[in-house]
Amino acid sequence: MNYVTWAVVALGAYSLVAPLMKVATTGQGKIPSDIAAFIANSILVVATLGIILYSGQSLSDSVVSSKLPYVVGAGICLAIGILSYYRALALGPVSIVAPIFGMFLAISSVVGIVALGEPVTIKKVAGIGFAVLAVLLVSLD
Repeated sequence: MNYVTWAVVALGAYSLVAPLMKVATTGQGKIPSDIAAFIANSILVVATLGIILYSGQSLSDSVVSSKLPYVVGAGICLAIGILSYYRALALGPVSIVAPIFGMFLAISSVVGIVALGEPVTIKKVAGIGFAVLAVLLVSLD
């Protein structure tokens, strides 16, 4: 499968995270958002370890890589982002929280352009602008 196919699979799976977490962290029998994050991300860790073992990748080679600080930084940002996202879902409506959280896509695009030197195109600028407008329209009451 190519990267577009993987991105579509990710879209489909991740689209269900917010509604499932909202149901899990609200109402009768609710699970605290931090515990829900722990359980959900434990599943991610176990699944990832299974893929690493199945594919024969060497974990030891990667933990001594000069790129490891970037992975650690990404992990810290991921932890802050996911814990905050799950807390927001426990407190607010999915229809507002998910689009605001989803702005990471547009902001990541801007970071890619500014910090990584990726090319700027009219389509990208328009897409980022429309994404911001869409989130504003959806999240403002």
